[in-house]
Amino acid sequence: MNAEVIVPISVFAMVFGIVYIGVRHKERMALIRTGGNASNLDTKGNVLGSLKWGMIFIGIGLGIIVGKIISSSTAMEEEAAFFSMICLFGGIALMIYYIVANRFKEKNNTEKTQ
Repeated sequence: MNAEVIVPISVFAMVFGIVYIGVRHKERMALIRTGGNASNLDTKGNVLGSLKWGMIFIGIGLGIIVGKIISSSTAMEEEAAFFSMICLFGGIALMIYYIVANRFKEKNNTEKTQ
């Protein structure tokens, strides 16, 4: 990548990070001053959200690899092979995530009722 692309993206990311951390700090300090409940600000992490993004990125990676294989071994154009395989494997990853998330939620619901 060229420096003309990397520098603006990194500056934007840095400014975004600084603003996000500053706003988050002010929000927490205001909550402490008012004696509010900080349980809604816990950052334990969303396991299912992390799973979803991990599966999407794995699907995209597989799509890129398979797209490269298809474009080099067939007469299909490179752009079409990449785009179609990324969409296909990304969609498959989301479908697998849906199945896994439903099983996880059902398991948690049965544990809560017992």
